[in-house]
Amino acid sequence: MENSNLLSQSVRSRCLPWLASIVYPLGRYLVLPVYFQQIEVTGREHFPTRGPVIIAATHRSRWDALLVPCAVGQDITGRVLRFMVTADEIKGIQGWFIRRLGGFPINTRHPTIAALRHSVELLQQREALVIFPEGNIYRQAADLKPGLARLALQAEASQPGLNVQIVPISIQYSKPLVPWRTAVKIHVCNPIPVAEYVSEHPKQGAKRLTADLERILRSLSI
Repeated sequence: MENSNLLSQSVRSRCLPWLASIVYPLGRYLVLPVYFQQIEVTGREHFPTRGPVIIAATHRSRWDALLVPCAVGQDITGRVLRFMVTADEIKGIQGWFIRRLGGFPINTRHPTIAALRHSVELLQQREALVIFPEGNIYRQAADLKPGLARLALQAEASQPGLNVQIVPISIQYSKPLVPWRTAVKIHVCNPIPVAEYVSEHPKQGAKRLTADLERILRSLSI
């Protein structure tokens, strides 16, 4: 019964523009410059200004959730970012902000149908969805989970001509534990068109897409 209820739960998310207009500039111009010695962003010109996008970022620190908007956030690209986060992060004051900034939870071990459906719906609405494909924080490059590729292919197949694009983003810290005054390099890569993988069997297409994404992200970590 518990599993049945879990599968039937609906997942919703919303972004309050007034809150985003305060939080993101506050992070960009106050919090991040105070904590980090230097933040270098390259490749921002590759980021699509419209259409459905999945931002696939490396995950080395909790700071990543603030650094992704620093690179391609609403006040820079005009795109509202919708974060897929682990269920543990939607708690307390942090959870309050995440939910009102467009974030929504997913159980990474047992994703619910509702959470996956909501993700597809966001892409169908031409939103920009942020996913950390390694699934957790790792100090060094880790194997990517196949969920992102499966989700992207499902969304692309759900609507002819949707043109979902995956944008790999590499976040590299000068010090692994990210202490105060660490330097950061963020690189926004060329988008990967998901439509190029749809003609294959879903399992094979997801496998190849995951491998290609992993190759790109690892090449930037060298």
